[in-house]
Amino acid sequence: MIWLEKHKTILISGVVAVLAVFLFISKPKDEMEAKNAAALQTVMEEKAEKPIEEEEEVEAGPVFVDVKGAVSLPGLYEAKEGDRVLDAIEHAGGLLETADEKQINFAQKVHDEMVIYVPEKGETIEDAPPVMAAPSSGQTNGKVNINRAELSELETLPGIGPAKAQAIIDYREQQGPFKKVEDIQNVSGIGEKTFEKLQESISVN
Repeated sequence: MIWLEKHKTILISGVVAVLAVFLFISKPKDEMEAKNAAALQTVMEEKAEKPIEEEEEVEAGPVFVDVKGAVSLPGLYEAKEGDRVLDAIEHAGGLLETADEKQINFAQKVHDEMVIYVPEKGETIEDAPPVMAAPSSGQTNGKVNINRAELSELETLPGIGPAKAQAIIDYREQQGPFKKVEDIQNVSGIGEKTFEKLQESISVN
């Protein structure tokens, strides 16, 4: 009994420790899962509260085109991104009766600092001052010359976007000029269906 009295405190501490371990081990699994789910929910809510940074929209600058030649009101006009030559000519009051519209590609997209020269009947683009030449060397009889056309001119073709237009330029720089219009099908991304859409709008001479 004397020994028990001396070691009573140690025994009680040991019993308490064993009980604590037992209770911890036997804690219901569902309770632990509930705590984990609650913690996960808290993390998700914190993420949801954080504002999502919106991408800054890059506003395109103004586009100005200079319309000259056989139009009612020649001058400098502001255009919208995606406008065509036809839109710019309409801003300038439309064509005069003496205008030779056969030499103009109305579907061509305009770009900043572009000069659109509308020749009169009997006049050729070569007769106009160089600065006024509207259709570039990439235009032949109303068709786009795929051997000389610039990126913006190629984009006016049906089924041809910026990526395919650049692919055409890359191909002719690496492989040489196209010998016939059918050769454009050798360009990556241009298949038979695309060729059917644009074959009447392109030339190689």
